Amino acid sequence: MSQNAFRNKRVAGVEDGSFQKGITPRTLLAVVLFKGLKIESVKIARIVVDDLDSTEKLGNILGGWEFEAVLLAGVSFAGFNVIDPTIIHEEFWKPVIIILRTKPNRNAVKRALERHFEDWQSRWSVFEKLGLIHKVVASASEPPVYVETVGVRVGWAGKLVRAFSVCSRIPEPIRVARLIACGLF
Repeated sequence: MSQNAFRNKRVAGVEDGSFQKGITPRTLLAVVLFKGLKIESVKIARIVVDDLDSTEKLGNILGGWEFEAVLLAGVSFAGFNVIDPTIIHEEFWKPVIIILRTKPNRNAVKRALERHFEDWQSRWSVFEKLGLIHKVVASASEPPVYVETVGVRVGWAGKLVRAFSVCSRIPEPIRVARLIACGLF
């Protein structure tokens, strides 16, 4: 499938806004639907810092849209308000691609969860379900991104990431969702 074919897909990008731990009880979860490289729709939800409401809120937003893939900027939003990509994939039968700017240190994540959350095991179970972390070069002039996939092969995910990475190494649906979430908060 050519890059142009990937650019014609309808893709949802998910990112959160900023917050101050212990001061800001909520932040925004922005979900931007792209059809190709054009914004088709934007929806915003408020999520609680370090709560577990983000998977449900994302599911509610996606339920009203037609899309072919979901791009998540990680799985931790608003601190450790974890979106479970497996649940999103099973609910919609669409690929979920997790994109990270830096290679995650899962041991450090587990230690932080153990230290700060009584329910750390349920949060950690989301990370355990994720597969291998793959390096993807989205733009030849920039460092790679790190990708985890649910419901799709990494080769397909890499092509989608490259097709939507036109202004930076971060795909436009995530980049724009971040701008919106931070700009509105």
